[in-house]
Amino acid sequence: MKTIVLAACLTLVAAEAQAISRYDPTHMSCGKVQSTIARQGAVILRYQSKRVPGLPLYDRYVQSQQFCTMGEVRTRAYVPSADTKSCPVYNCKRPDNDRHFRRRFFHNN
Repeated sequence: MKTIVLAACLTLVAAEAQAISRYDPTHMSCGKVQSTIARQGAVILRYQSKRVPGLPLYDRYVQSQQFCTMGEVRTRAYVPSADTKSCPVYNCKRPDNDRHFRRRFFHNN
């Protein structure tokens, strides 16, 4: 019985991960990118790197903190769009607590 419940839970998690939509923001206006994220809650944006030709860049962008997993915070990010080089959006990142520790430790000694 435990095996069936576990399998059902894993299936639901896998289905949720596959349901997220993917877009190329360089074919959309900045307003369209932002409204798409707001409407769907979370999307994957995929585009080509400007610094390294042929290198695809992608990440998951979210509407609000509720779409981040435990331990992550919503942070400001920028993606290229059809009408601007830096369209402001949000993604989820783990806070860099080490950086604050190093700053306090090395500056106080």
